[in-house]
Amino acid sequence: MSILYIIIGLTLLVLGGNWLLKAAVGLSLKLHIPKIVIGMTVVSFATSAPELIVSIKSALDGATGLAVGNVIGSNIANLGLVLGITVILSSIDVEKSFYKTDWPVMMIASVMLYFFIVNDKTIQFYEGVILFTTLIVFLIYLLRFQKQAVVDEMPEDDEDLPLYKIALFLAIGGVGLWGGSELLINGSVAMAQHFGVSDAIIGVTVVSVGTSVPELAASIIAVLKKEKAISLGNLVGSNVFNILAVLGITAMITPVEVKPDAYSLINNDIYWMLGVSFAILPLVFIPKGLRLGWRDGVLLLASYIIFVYLTIS
Repeated sequence: MSILYIIIGLTLLVLGGNWLLKAAVGLSLKLHIPKIVIGMTVVSFATSAPELIVSIKSALDGATGLAVGNVIGSNIANLGLVLGITVILSSIDVEKSFYKTDWPVMMIASVMLYFFIVNDKTIQFYEGVILFTTLIVFLIYLLRFQKQAVVDEMPEDDEDLPLYKIALFLAIGGVGLWGGSELLINGSVAMAQHFGVSDAIIGVTVVSVGTSVPELAASIIAVLKKEKAISLGNLVGSNVFNILAVLGITAMITPVEVKPDAYSLINNDIYWMLGVSFAILPLVFIPKGLRLGWRDGVLLLASYIIFVYLTIS
C-alpha cells in the first residue's frame, strides 16, 4: 500500500503542478501582470496551503512549536533543496527587481520572525497582526509596482485561457498538489517505519521535505516548461507566505510558543534559515552576474544535506 501511495502521490504532484502552471500563465496574460507576481501570490498561496493547514491544526491542538518548526524547516527546504534542484536542472536569469524587491522582502520577513521569537520564545497576537499586515502591504505593492524579475525565454508559447478554465485549473491544481503531497508523505513514512527508520530521521527528512513537495513539483515543472519567473516567484513567495501568512494567521488564532523541547529551532534552525535566505543574493551575482546556475544549485543542495545531517546527528 505504501508503494501505491507513493506512485499515486507522485502522479498527482506532476498533474497538479502542470494544472497550476497553466492557471498561473493564463492569469498572468488575463490580468497583464508579470509572471513572477503570479508566482509570488497565487502559486505561492496554493503551494503554501499544506504549511497553513498543518500550522493552524498544530496550534489548535496545542502543539504551537510544531507550527514554527514546520515553517522554518519548510523555508530551508524551499531554498536549499527545491531551488537547489531547480537551478541544477536549468539556470535562471534574474532582473534587477529581484534584488531590489523580492529578496529584500523575504529577508525582512525572516528577520522579523527572528526578533519576534528569539527573546520571549513566543509570537504574540499583536506580532501576528504585524506579520499579516506586512503581507497585505507587500501584496498591494507587488500588484501595483512589481516589474518582471526573470527573463521570459518563450513568451510565444503562452496560452490565453478563458476565466472559468483558469479558476478550474487553479482549484484542481492546488488540490492535486496537496493530495499528492499527503499521499507521498504517508507512503514514505509507512515505508520508512517498515524498514525500521527512526522517528527523528523521518521527522527531519520525510515530514520537513513533505510540506515543500508542492513547491518542488510546481517549480520543476515550471522550469521544464521554461516558465522560470513562476518557479523563482513561487519559492521566494512561499517563504514570505510561510512567515507572514502562516505564522501571522496562526498567532492571531493563538499565541505561538516554542517549548523547551523545541529550543533547537531558536538556537540552531532559524540561523540556517537566515543564512540560506541571505546566501541567495551573493549567489545571484557570483560567478556570473544576475544568474542562478548549476554551481549555485550544487551549493544550495549541499547546504541542505549538511543541515539535515547535523540535525540528525
